[in-house]
Amino acid sequence: MYRRGIVYRPTTWNYMLTLILMTLMISVIALSSLQIFTEALMIPPQLALAALYMSLIGSMINIPLTSVKTIDYGLIYREIEIFGIRWFLPTIGLKERKTIIAINIGGAVIPILISIYILIQTIMKMSINPQISLMKIVLSILIVSIIVNRYSRIIPGFGIVTPGFIPPVSAAITSIILALIPPKCNPSIIAYVSGTFGTLIGADLMNIGKIGEMGAPMVSIGGAGTFDGIYLTGIVATSLTLILI
Repeated sequence: MYRRGIVYRPTTWNYMLTLILMTLMISVIALSSLQIFTEALMIPPQLALAALYMSLIGSMINIPLTSVKTIDYGLIYREIEIFGIRWFLPTIGLKERKTIIAINIGGAVIPILISIYILIQTIMKMSINPQISLMKIVLSILIVSIIVNRYSRIIPGFGIVTPGFIPPVSAAITSIILALIPPKCNPSIIAYVSGTFGTLIGADLMNIGKIGEMGAPMVSIGGAGTFDGIYLTGIVATSLTLILI
């Protein structure tokens, strides 16, 4: 006879309240995302709605890109046979560990595609001075990348983490300052593009050489969920520019 352990979710009032608040927060973000896409970023409503739903679905999909193998000390099992009986003896020694590098569809791919669309359709076709606007965007991406990388940390067994407010705040402030420098341009577009690519470069690409220190089986670019990481940075950064200006 043995007892079967059952893992269940707690049903306390605090837990239920947390679920309700998270549901409301996600709903508000979803509605504000559509408004930001259509008004601030000048994206057609149909495309904005499609991007939102694709982000929701794509948040559950991670596409493996490559893998990194590292060798370090850890618990290994040595197999021996005594009188026909196999024994597995635990010991400390060198072992090979494999970390899969993947990219999240909803958290990274969709924001990158939106940024490219904005650069082509808005900056190149509608901007009065597209070269100046592109220079400001590149400079903003560089500044945000450096700031995000400065505050990013490696958490063994988990991955790369960055304080949630650092990327959007730095992207918003940088974009507003650069947008006010003549000739003036749309700060919301600079904020979204620089927030997206700045977080991608600063948190992920600039730490690619430290993957061996993470000890995680998989590292996902863009986070594990849609409203996380790169996706959330672009939305919040754009919202801050609308509030501060």
